[in-house]
Amino acid sequence: MSNSKTIPNTTVTRNVNDLDQRTENIYESLVIIAKRANQISNNMKEELHGKLAEFASSNDNLEEVFENREQIEISKHYERLPKPSLVAIDEFLNGKVYHRNPAKEQQ
Repeated sequence: MSNSKTIPNTTVTRNVNDLDQRTENIYESLVIIAKRANQISNNMKEELHGKLAEFASSNDNLEEVFENREQIEISKHYERLPKPSLVAIDEFLNGKVYHRNPAKEQQ
C-alpha cells in the first residue's frame, strides 16, 4: 500500500483527464481503480481481523465482555487510515497499479 501520509483522508476533486491518460478510456480507468480499491479493502479487513483475533477468547459471554484498550487503539488506527478508494486512485495516478486488458491484447 502507498504511503498513507501523502494520501488525503478527505474527498479530493480530480481532473477527469488525469484519470483516463493511462488507458485512454475513463470507464476502463474507473474499473481498474475500483478493482484495486476492493483488493486494498479486503487486505485491510483481513489484517484488522487478524489483529483483533488475538484478543478473542474461547469463552466469550455477554457478561464477560469488557473494553480492551489495545483493541480500541487498533480499531482507531484503522479508522484513521485513508479510504481504499483514495489509496487506489493515488496508486493508479502514480503508475503503481499493474493492469492489462486481454480484449485489447487480442486486437
